Amino acid sequence: MVDYDLLVPYGWTEAVSTRYASMIEEGRVPARIIRMDRSECDVATPNGLARARCPRADSDVSGLCTGDWVSIDTDSTVRRLLPRRSAIVRSSVSGRSQGQVLAANVDTVLICTAADGDVDLGRLERMLTLAWESDAQPIVLLTKSDAAAYLPLDEVRAVAPGAAVLAVSADTGAGLDVLVAMLEGTVALIGPSGAGKSTLANALLGAEIFATNAVRDADKKGRHTTVHRELRPLPGGGTLIDTPGLRGVGLWDATEGIEKTFSDIESLADQCRFADCAHRGEPGCAVRDAIENGELTQRRLDSYRKLARENERIRARTDKRLQAERERAWRDITKQHRKMFREKNSRR
Repeated sequence: MVDYDLLVPYGWTEAVSTRYASMIEEGRVPARIIRMDRSECDVATPNGLARARCPRADSDVSGLCTGDWVSIDTDSTVRRLLPRRSAIVRSSVSGRSQGQVLAANVDTVLICTAADGDVDLGRLERMLTLAWESDAQPIVLLTKSDAAAYLPLDEVRAVAPGAAVLAVSADTGAGLDVLVAMLEGTVALIGPSGAGKSTLANALLGAEIFATNAVRDADKKGRHTTVHRELRPLPGGGTLIDTPGLRGVGLWDATEGIEKTFSDIESLADQCRFADCAHRGEPGCAVRDAIENGELTQRRLDSYRKLARENERIRARTDKRLQAERERAWRDITKQHRKMFREKNSRR
């Protein structure tokens, strides 16, 4: 007998049931991917935890990721990827014109940066862009706050409009009660190696689930302790996805994410005298005025321009790939028509 209560700790809610119930084919059940291992994955099902086989990479069901909802059949084979409600996507590390999904069906993104080292505002802006583009709500965490000589909360809040910014310590528990009260649904942890994601994940889970390593004292950098993206139920409800440290945070079609991350600059740009103002000295430029009077930093404007240019390059590359695929499809159709025409004439 199918017991959907067994899926509840892994994110099965009434809203999820309403969304997916009609998509589950007869003889199959819904499941959520807990961890991916190439051709196989760990899943939570109405019958309990199981090991499932994944379709070939060239099949219609490809690109599966931790957090995905799927339908599986009686022999524990994934048969269908159910539509994602949200996804954290970055550009592929291989440089190919396709995105890499880091986590799926996420409600809250915890962006971690270690407060006991140099807080890279540019990197934070990149991760905020990924989070906003995913349709999840970002929260910026200054981790290891107990070891920090100074907490740059004001500086971080200035680059994170619309996102909460908290200082937390997994070792002392400082700030964790406030954080737990803000968590909702599926929570994903992202950030560079050494940011204390796995230590924080263990603190939120109330158990030593994920392995941890100390960072190097010389440069405050850490090694990849977490090597898989893995989903676990949270004690107070909801789920948590721990992810490996991000070395590269390339954007992937993140126009809306950039607009939300830099909503302060977008609002100022609307006040410029000219609609196509480049903010490089044009008369009546509200952005330049904000920099001159100290409301906005030149560093933030430069970061905005850099991410916007990068995003345009990615979009252009993607458009070229799609155009090439369409042209290839038309060539195949043309060849088939010519073959049919030759065969028809040969029979006359």
